[in-house]
Amino acid sequence: DVFIRAGVLVGLVQAVCVLLVNFNLSPEFIKSTVIPLFMNGIVCTGFVMVSLKVFENVFGEITNFSLLELSDSSQPLLKRLVLEAPGTYHHSLIVSNLAEAAAEAIGAHGLLTRVGAYYHDIGKMVKPEYFTENQMIAGNKHDQLEPSLSKLVILNHVKEGLEMAKEYNLNQRIVDFIPEHHGTSLIHYFYQKALAEGDVEQADESEYRYPGPKPRSKETAIVLLADSVEGATRSLDEHTPQKIEDVVRKVINNKFIDGQLDACNLTLREIDTIAATFVRVLTAMYHGRVKYPESTDEH
Repeated sequence: DVFIRAGVLVGLVQAVCVLLVNFNLSPEFIKSTVIPLFMNGIVCTGFVMVSLKVFENVFGEITNFSLLELSDSSQPLLKRLVLEAPGTYHHSLIVSNLAEAAAEAIGAHGLLTRVGAYYHDIGKMVKPEYFTENQMIAGNKHDQLEPSLSKLVILNHVKEGLEMAKEYNLNQRIVDFIPEHHGTSLIHYFYQKALAEGDVEQADESEYRYPGPKPRSKETAIVLLADSVEGATRSLDEHTPQKIEDVVRKVINNKFIDGQLDACNLTLREIDTIAATFVRVLTAMYHGRVKYPESTDEH
């Protein structure tokens, strides 16, 4: 729709300009010059629409047109995510809302951030039952596994996500969200479990870190923070505004201290704005409901 309007506008501007220059309203001039110029704008728009994917692949960029297409829930990967890992899909929706709001608050690419969040965990479809958000009724699969094996399952969802993205030919700008949303973060729970079990050889910290790379853009860094914050706030027993703010600030501070934001160009002011945005969105999401007294009908 935007492309069509742009083509019509370009065609009109060209036609009006040539008429103003020549002051010629003869049927022959209009037929031979004005109409072809008007049609030129529409034809150029059609050419751009047809060749858009080619230029995106050549230059490694992605347009809003393609992003909107990828955000459609009828996309094959998203349809699979809904059916095979519904908990992960719901988690991705929440992360996308958090991340898009934060991106827009600091002037980053909000739409790219939202779509990247949709696809950041697609690798969990391979073994969805091993991830907390998909363990609805069944017990935790990791209870029967050694920490070293649990670690491999968790780490592999990034590798499997990259393979899936390649299979579905996702744009590289979207693919970047898959490894970068974890950076080189430590899989803290299973590392601590390995330490508690006294397995010194298997408890090498470097073995319990994601392979990276660390986020290299503001958009992937925001998704890393949103992903961590969403999981931490979901596990809270009580979602008061103060507790939400405390956990958001703690998570972001830990990621900063761990060096996960070193490769992107986020400023301290922007990080503070991101934290404030997360708190605002999460507080609205978990807002308390007014408890109304029960009505007693006297007859």
